[in-house]
Amino acid sequence: MPGLLEYLPPGWCYGFVPTPDGSSPLSAPAPAAAPGPSRTAGPKAVDKETTAGILFGIGAYGLWGLLPLYFFVLMPAGAVEIVANRVVWSLLFCALLITVTRAWSALAQALRNRAVFGSLALAAALIAVNWLTYTYGVTTGQAVEASLGYFINPLVSVLLGVFVLKEKLRPLQWAAVGIGFVAVGVLTYSYGKLPWIALTLAFSFGFYGFVKKRVGPRVDAVTSLSVETMVLAPLAAATMIFLAVTGTATLTTQGPGHFWLLLASGVITAVPLLFFGASARRLPMTTIGLLQYFAPLLQFILALVVFKEAMTLDRWIGFGVVWLALAVLTVDMLAAARRNSVARRGKRGR
Repeated sequence: MPGLLEYLPPGWCYGFVPTPDGSSPLSAPAPAAAPGPSRTAGPKAVDKETTAGILFGIGAYGLWGLLPLYFFVLMPAGAVEIVANRVVWSLLFCALLITVTRAWSALAQALRNRAVFGSLALAAALIAVNWLTYTYGVTTGQAVEASLGYFINPLVSVLLGVFVLKEKLRPLQWAAVGIGFVAVGVLTYSYGKLPWIALTLAFSFGFYGFVKKRVGPRVDAVTSLSVETMVLAPLAAATMIFLAVTGTATLTTQGPGHFWLLLASGVITAVPLLFFGASARRLPMTTIGLLQYFAPLLQFILALVVFKEAMTLDRWIGFGVVWLALAVLTVDMLAAARRNSVARRGKRGR
């Protein structure tokens, strides 16, 4: 996500939003069932939860989609300085969140568990590559190609399912992947080179999501983000010191507004994740899967309207082929969700 986000596999974010007593839903005990038939969760309550989930989802993906504007106002800071600040201030904000939610014991458990810590360290390396590539793309006038990376990310996730998890694809999924390869070919011809920014973003975030899925429910998202930023923080802090010593840092040289905007990167990283967690707890993953396209679409519109990046005819054709692949993938996803829903109702009716 750029901020993490835009498309993550089901389940990684559950438990992100703390309950009123400060505990995580992942570790909170299930409420005791009331005796007799319960009708507390009526249609109105369900509708209210669904509406709230959609609003939280739009908030999360909307903020991620508007992230290029934030990087734009941070100029003349470069990608390396922005990401270094983002890591350091995100760690401080995570420490505040952990303190408020009383989750220090969960963090200590994650640090002691070698399997969890090793997975999150790998995730940290992948998200660092993702953040650096995305920020570089936006700050060097290549926001269109950056948005392309998140458009094709779902196709990469499908490929990971085939080659890493040995999953069998349905015919429409194969069709979407094939169309995606055609799109990459068209865009390579259009750009005169392989669209490496888009591919790096798609594959780094695809593998990031895969690693986070393997960690699964063993760690909640606040703890996960905290461990990842802890792994990256020493290098990020050293980078900030190096930039300051060499006179290339902008943190303290561009006025108080620039200073506070860079410090706000921790909040700007965490708030969309909070919204996403609240959304994912209320909505089915098919709905989340549809909302994910909101972020790269906003990024694409900003690149054209605000940053005035050029779109030649062959690039429009390439993007059109990508959107066709996504349409096929979406149709397959909705059809599969409908079949599963019918199957579940059939089992309950027996």
